[in-house]
Amino acid sequence: MVCLAGRDEERLAAAVRECESATSGARAVRVDVRDASAVDSAFSGLDFDVVVNNAGMALGAEKLPEGNASEWSTVIDTNVKGVLHVAHATLPSMARRKSGDHVLVGSVAGFQVYPGGNVYCATKFAVQAIYEALRVDMAGSGVRFTNIEPGMVQTEFSQVRFRGDLERAAAVYQGVDALQPADVADAILWAVTRPKHVNVGEIVLWASAQASTTVVTRRT
Repeated sequence: MVCLAGRDEERLAAAVRECESATSGARAVRVDVRDASAVDSAFSGLDFDVVVNNAGMALGAEKLPEGNASEWSTVIDTNVKGVLHVAHATLPSMARRKSGDHVLVGSVAGFQVYPGGNVYCATKFAVQAIYEALRVDMAGSGVRFTNIEPGMVQTEFSQVRFRGDLERAAAVYQGVDALQPADVADAILWAVTRPKHVNVGEIVLWASAQASTTVVTRRT
């Protein structure tokens, strides 16, 4: 059984239908990961073999002195507290069963900052710290932890970051064969299907055209 969590009921329903055609079943859980009690309630009584803890977003690309404090709170509450809330709600049952994979979706922004990335990068540095803390806190629990750190992935991320400015969002991927969501999913699948004595700790994924967070070779 696949459990899909998110805030958009329509998209969750579509994802459930897609999963049902490929798996033994799927269910949707509508929840805002920023709400700790809602997350605990949503996952109460559920046992997970694999959790993909991928809450993440960015708002704006202004220099820090020009940023919006309210937007900072939204990003921090989603990217840091959301990750903590999901881990808090799902890890106890894994520890009781002494098995499971907990996959965090971080970013190359968790070890390389870039102009205008200030708060977003800070949250992804936090995800790296959470990953390392979980490995120490839950040593001997039987739970494996993995941090997937992608670079440029072509999703709606930039549309959200630029507050619905589709032209500006499209320019991010112009002239670049960016990573696709399926590439990230493939890395996750590979990590969680290794033999039990193998824990793939971190996977960094770059588009071939992306040398760093600030160096991208574009087709002219």
